[in-house]
Amino acid sequence: MTEKDFRVRFAVTLAIGLLMTATASAQDRMPEIPAAQQTEAQKKASEEFLAARKVPVFGPFVPLLRSPQLMLNASNMGLYLRYNSVIPLKLSEFTILLTAREWDQQLEWQIHEPIALKAGLDPAVVEAVREGRRPDTMGEEETLVYAFSTELHRNKSVSDTTYARVIKTFGEQGAIDLAGINGYYTLLAMTLNMARTALPPGVAPPLPALVK
Repeated sequence: MTEKDFRVRFAVTLAIGLLMTATASAQDRMPEIPAAQQTEAQKKASEEFLAARKVPVFGPFVPLLRSPQLMLNASNMGLYLRYNSVIPLKLSEFTILLTAREWDQQLEWQIHEPIALKAGLDPAVVEAVREGRRPDTMGEEETLVYAFSTELHRNKSVSDTTYARVIKTFGEQGAIDLAGINGYYTLLAMTLNMARTALPPGVAPPLPALVK
């Protein structure tokens, strides 16, 4: 075998291996459970979810349905953090995108990017986060949320300076709610990554891979 033939065979073997790895990683480990196959507890939880949210079980709640009570508790916490916390919706959605980017969670990003834009988040800010960059065009509150969330995810803590600014801007409840949003969407991102929950058919992954 010539050196050229060896290189060609090596390249083909490597390509096949990468394709097999990508296919395996794309396998949805916990897909939607057909109604006929759900346990009584899962059926009851699905009905309660529909009554509360007006939509069937979707996204991260599909794998979470394997633990019906946890799924319902998570859903209720999400409803509070999305709609009743003291953090404005635009900043809440910004926090969710930051969390999705930290965890490279494609579905979480795909769901929340349009919501964030509709809530008024600058497309340039969204694009910077998508690319793994610190946005250049953030407002004062966005800058504060970025610092708080990034420190919490990467340093596992929040500096005294950032903490004091958050308390001054949003109060103690705001600090708790903001930590809660980061933590809750980390839970969902971890669940989705573990379950390898698939994007909707025909939807390309919105987040580029980052060099880490």
